[in-house]
Amino acid sequence: MSGTWAHMTAAALGREIGEGRINPVELTEFFLDRIESHPMAGRIYARATPARARGEAMAAAARAKAGQRKGLLDGVPVSWKDLFDTAGVATEAGSALLKGRTPDRDAAVLETATLQGLVCLGKTHMSELAFSGLGLNPVTATPPCLNDDKAVPGGSSSGAAASVAFGLAPAAIGSDTGGSVRIPAAWNDLVGLKTTVGSLPLSGTVPLCERFDTIGPLAHSVEDCAHLLAAITGEPLVDLAGSEIAGKRLAVLETVALDDLRERPALGFEDTVARLGRAGAQITRITAPEVSEALSLAATLFTAEAYGIWREVIEAAPQKMFPRILERFRSGGAVTAADYVAAWRRLEVIRITWAARVAAYDAVILPTSPILPPDANRLMTDDSYYVTENLLSLRNTRIGNLMGVCALTLPTSQPSCGISLMGGAGQEARLLRLGAAAERALL
Repeated sequence: MSGTWAHMTAAALGREIGEGRINPVELTEFFLDRIESHPMAGRIYARATPARARGEAMAAAARAKAGQRKGLLDGVPVSWKDLFDTAGVATEAGSALLKGRTPDRDAAVLETATLQGLVCLGKTHMSELAFSGLGLNPVTATPPCLNDDKAVPGGSSSGAAASVAFGLAPAAIGSDTGGSVRIPAAWNDLVGLKTTVGSLPLSGTVPLCERFDTIGPLAHSVEDCAHLLAAITGEPLVDLAGSEIAGKRLAVLETVALDDLRERPALGFEDTVARLGRAGAQITRITAPEVSEALSLAATLFTAEAYGIWREVIEAAPQKMFPRILERFRSGGAVTAADYVAAWRRLEVIRITWAARVAAYDAVILPTSPILPPDANRLMTDDSYYVTENLLSLRNTRIGNLMGVCALTLPTSQPSCGISLMGGAGQEARLLRLGAAAERALL
């Protein structure tokens, strides 16, 4: 039986624990053994936390025996992106600048998840300081991509996605500033949820751009994401029962999001839209000029804040950084304070325009990424290829961050191609119900 655990959903494992068919200690040992023996594990996990995992699993087993489980995921192991603080364990955010940084307490979301019974397997590799959608990190490690061993896995939650896709964790917790949950989820055929800014506490989380940083799960199913969201927020579980895709109003965003689509992402997206339509969804194609304007502000907004946060640390030892990431951070130094303030003021107006435009729809849909996972070696040797692929990788997902909304990516019929559903700000429950209905329609 244990041979099937590697690729079971987190919810399915939780149900097996509840029925007494899986012991949390045995489940945790199974995944720790895989982390110890899997040939890709060193590229996926920055460090495992076996002592912590075993202690938490023993406590979960005792609760299960006593009939006092805290929820469906009590006793289920998960991985954590290496920007969530772990007490007494290094948290380095994929950067040599933070080598040896060891916090004395857990991040707030990890504290909450632990109280809900989740078992911490360890910390996963990520893009350097979370500032790339590719997942390429020659400083620490570049995790593998599920469908192409020569390609990058997507970032910045690269190891998080790989840990689930390669069966080294049932689920993972990552972060998303410009697409960092959704890109690696899509490129590794997973479900990924970007939450609304401010919906989860960022204390104890290494920042990139605090006005855009969000936290979210990567998993095998929408149901898993719903349970993980409940576990990291401590809030009641979203009820997914009875959700239907028939009659739902879905708007295909044509402005920018469909430009320069590569063949397979285009095929996967259009096939999925057609299947949702056959299942009864009402599909409308819309244009939104404000999207183009918002994207034109991205370089000002993201780079200025990122460099403002990290300038002192970076300039103390810039030689420790991957040059392309260093260059991206430093570009923020050229942004004036006046331009930054003006950009934010304009973006707030754009968000109001966007919200009014899409208010009549249940979700806006678009390809999660216009490209497939790029070749890792070529990214290291071809500057123009790196620039093009890095910008395209995050183009579509960044729309959700700029508009300040929540978003969910689902796999399509094409490997490493996802479809994103963007909801409204603070509408995670509604989006997850819609996502569950869409997921069933796409089976």
